[in-house]
Amino acid sequence: MKITNDIRYVGVNDHEIDLFEGQYDVPNGMAYNSYVIVDEKIAVMDTVDYRFGHQWLANIANELGGQAPDYLIVQHMEPDHSSNIVRFLAAYPRAIVVSSAKAFTMMKNFYQLDLSNRCIVVGEGSTLTLGKHTLTFVTAPMVHWPEVIVTYDSTDKVLFSADGFGKFGALDVEEDWACEARRYYIGIVGKYGAQVQNLLKKASALDIQTICPLHGPVLTENLGYYINLYDIWSSYRPESEGVAIAFTSVYGNTKEAVGYLYDELKAAGCPKVEMYDLARCDMAEAVEAAFRYDRLVLATTTYNADIFPYMRTFIDHLTERNFQNRTVAFIENGSWAPMAAKVMRGMLEKCKNLTYADTTVTLLSALNKQSALQVEALAKELCEKKTETAVEEAPAGDLKKFACKICGYVHEAESLPEDFVCPLCKRPASFFEEVK
Repeated sequence: MKITNDIRYVGVNDHEIDLFEGQYDVPNGMAYNSYVIVDEKIAVMDTVDYRFGHQWLANIANELGGQAPDYLIVQHMEPDHSSNIVRFLAAYPRAIVVSSAKAFTMMKNFYQLDLSNRCIVVGEGSTLTLGKHTLTFVTAPMVHWPEVIVTYDSTDKVLFSADGFGKFGALDVEEDWACEARRYYIGIVGKYGAQVQNLLKKASALDIQTICPLHGPVLTENLGYYINLYDIWSSYRPESEGVAIAFTSVYGNTKEAVGYLYDELKAAGCPKVEMYDLARCDMAEAVEAAFRYDRLVLATTTYNADIFPYMRTFIDHLTERNFQNRTVAFIENGSWAPMAAKVMRGMLEKCKNLTYADTTVTLLSALNKQSALQVEALAKELCEKKTETAVEEAPAGDLKKFACKICGYVHEAESLPEDFVCPLCKRPASFFEEVK
């Protein structure tokens, strides 16, 4: 598959995998992406999962037609991208490995490889000339491992983004990009928002027309859409107005209260309400929803003077990913000493900029008239609340699109104010052009 005249895709699809990284359900498989840049010198970008090494090497050979690569560029050392380094070097004994200093240390740890005579160590701003293509390396520590680099080809204006802008799913399956990219980002990269913001700032100085990630499709159109979502996710702003309800229920009474809240919210006109039974749903989907929407309801039982285990696990997922900038409400249940709300709030105390609903619903075993009134009051309060940092939905009307010529950010409005500044690359309005 051609990306540009000189850049070809040599990655593979994996439909054998059930859990990515041992925990993420991937019903549509995974893609392990690798690319070849053909010039006076030939560079291969990253390897693939070990199970597909022979297929990957065959893809390279088919694309090169007998030519031998000069370089293997290793941007990221997770085994799904690096575990075929040894096979590659055996197949191409004259090839040189290009990577960061930390990556070469990891190669010794993972594969007992000493490449001191076959390596080029690169860092921030290092370049590698292949002929007409010059590659510039940009360090991206903790996006999401410490050794990561991304690579910019100034000739074809391609950013090889490592795990950035990746998603779950094989390339031979059509599905919405944002849903599985959001779940991938929040689950795997979400803790490192500050580091992603740093990388976005570096990328804003580059003229990028194509993004080639290590998972998911190559991105070639409307790059501002994808960059804007990454800016939202990595700054921990809610993406949409809505309410996510995460609950556990032992005998169905807490579930009944949650169902009543759901109905009251919908009746009051709340446009987006989603419920997640944490004992039965894909936990990663529930975590994704908590970060997507601006309001979150946590509902669980008091259990062993604590909270139900699935809720504790869920809150741990939130806190370790720096959950913040949301409105949170509680529904607790306890037959003799309800304390779930207190425990849940205590678990969230280190989260930044959380607003708590004034109404806490307390069930004494089951929903009754008093607790039903509390549910109604909570529904009313949540419908009135709107987290200030939530992304505004575009108003109806004949809006125009203005794209930043530097980073691709797209701004929708009736007109572009003269004092407008790009939120990503900080360029003024003069750097924008209307998208026809």
